[in-house]
Amino acid sequence: MISAGVITVSDRGARGEREDISGKEITSILSVIPAEVKAYCIIPDEKEAIKEAITKFVDEKRLDLVITTGGTGVSPRDVTPDATLEVIEKQIPGMAEAMRLESAKKTPHAMISRAVAGIRKESIIINLPGSPRGVKENLSVLVPALKHAIDKVKGDPSDCAS
Repeated sequence: MISAGVITVSDRGARGEREDISGKEITSILSVIPAEVKAYCIIPDEKEAIKEAITKFVDEKRLDLVITTGGTGVSPRDVTPDATLEVIEKQIPGMAEAMRLESAKKTPHAMISRAVAGIRKESIIINLPGSPRGVKENLSVLVPALKHAIDKVKGDPSDCAS
């Protein structure tokens, strides 16, 4: 089973002013992979807090998959992709491209998403939007490739075509 962590990035959520529906949606979708959410937190839109949460989930908890929700747009407080880029070792641009492509079928606003996906050590980190609908649309397009991607990151030597 895949071990996962969910990081909700929301100023209002961190202050307890908003229920974290997006984080619950991620947990629900991951259950079909199957993946178990072993770590969860809600933090404010602060670059250092985001970097700290991601590195803790990867370096200390050694989770296979870390998914963030929120802070992927272009407003001044949207810094999740910037923080993620500072802690990952490699990008997985195809994942971010697939998410934007799928979202663009439903809204032109998809083109302003700055979400990224990448690798740190043996973990995959994925940024998702902060809305439950955006989470569902974006994560659902990645689900078919997640287990294979995690296996490859961990060193699986088998051919990708098999």
